[in-house]
Amino acid sequence: MANVVELKVGLHCDECIKKILKVIKNMEVDTYDVDTQLNKVMVTGNVTSEEVIRALHKIKKQATLWDGGQTN
Repeated sequence: MANVVELKVGLHCDECIKKILKVIKNMEVDTYDVDTQLNKVMVTGNVTSEEVIRALHKIKKQATLWDGGQTN
C-alpha cells in the first residue's frame, strides 16, 4: 500500500526545486507534487516520511512534517 508523505520544505528558487525533484524521482514514488506557494512537497509511494526527510537533508534542504511535527 502506498504511503502519502506531506512535508514543509524551503522552496526558494528553481534550482532548489530541481534538486528536490531529482532526489524524489530516485525514490520509490508513484506520484509527487510540489506547491511553491505553500512550500509543500507531497509524495505518494513506497516511502516513509523519515526516508524522504533524510534524503532531503542529504542535499541540505530542511524538511519537516506538514502537520507541524519536527523530525531530525
